[in-house]
Amino acid sequence: MHLAETLMALGGAFLAAGLAARLGRRFGLPTIPLFMLAGLLLGPNTPGLALVEDPTEFALLSSLGLILLLFYLGLEFHLDDLIGGGRRLLAAGGLYLLINVGLGLGFGFALGWGSREAFVLAGVIGISSSAIVTKVLVETGRLGRPESKLVLGIIVVEDVFLALYLALLQPVLSDASGFGESAQQFGIAFGFLVVLTAIARWGATLVGRLVDTRDDELLIVTFVGLAVLSAGVAEKLGVSDAIGAFMIGLILGSGKAGVRIQKLVHPLRDAFAALFFFTFGLTIDPGDVLSVWLPISIAIVVTVVGNLTAGALSSRIYGFGPEKASFVSLTVLARGEFALILASMAAVAGLDPRITAFVAGYVLVLAILGPLAASRSDDFARVLDRALGRWLPEAPVPQPAEETQRGQNARFEGVISGTPGGRD
Repeated sequence: MHLAETLMALGGAFLAAGLAARLGRRFGLPTIPLFMLAGLLLGPNTPGLALVEDPTEFALLSSLGLILLLFYLGLEFHLDDLIGGGRRLLAAGGLYLLINVGLGLGFGFALGWGSREAFVLAGVIGISSSAIVTKVLVETGRLGRPESKLVLGIIVVEDVFLALYLALLQPVLSDASGFGESAQQFGIAFGFLVVLTAIARWGATLVGRLVDTRDDELLIVTFVGLAVLSAGVAEKLGVSDAIGAFMIGLILGSGKAGVRIQKLVHPLRDAFAALFFFTFGLTIDPGDVLSVWLPISIAIVVTVVGNLTAGALSSRIYGFGPEKASFVSLTVLARGEFALILASMAAVAGLDPRITAFVAGYVLVLAILGPLAASRSDDFARVLDRALGRWLPEAPVPQPAEETQRGQNARFEGVISGTPGGRD
């Protein structure tokens, strides 16, 4: 592709993604599936205009979108959030992951596509889309309520799990030969995580001083360079580039300049993350999605059952009744950005090509179904009340202090822009 054609295709991609998302917002739809849909319609696998004939031509820019996505996730996450949540938060979040990831792993093995594929599907089915979840919290006007604190706590626990899971998944995807090689690769990934986590915990202030500057332009150049370099170093070490981006975001987010960086990276993340989802859409063949409609349908049922079960059990830990339990269960139902990240990693690793088609259809359905179901959680709560009313007694939950809640609201409202992003 010549330069002029490349620029036209790139500009068209951004424009198409933006117009599709703008149209979808009028109907209250999340942007992630719409970016994918735009790529699908303008890709080489559908009739009509093919904006891009070869999706690999956008590979580098798409990778940059993934890096900024995970970098922003790291900026949002704070170790103090997990520590401050206490045992109850860990129990609720851990229970949610145990049920959903466990069901996903069982479903993956039941499909018979392969062991490596099963581990990918476990993450796809087990991890919710925080991009959609946090948007739902704001749009339903329930961000300041006690049940939303549990929802946000589940997201925090998922953040920690995601980093560990990517480290564990890397030697699996690389098809390491023998236990020794797998253990070595996991040891490198885990050691990389430990070192960078220690820096985030005790050295973030020093790192923040090294990068902080009053000039926004210089700050942007510096943190983008660090994010991309860290991703490259991680990839060189045989660790996922996503881990490197996440961890450098965690370090910078804990420093003095963290809030400024989060604000400055927001538009970059939005633009390149949109391109990441658009590029994923380019790779989708509708015929392939239709060929796996049965596994997609079963996975959706498994996800709904898992979420309802996990939401009810987690809500019981917090003493919530049916109404709040219904809202928690349905709010974290949507799947999105991390499912697509895992599908992209599976494609690069040469796993069963059906995974890409499966994830595309699965995400498209749940990314739309999740917000719609959450907006009608009160109706479902009446059904839940008749079924589990005695098992889920409503217990008074103390409201957080006004100043604490205002700070929490400000932090998470800053995440919401209606566009995709890590933990957006």
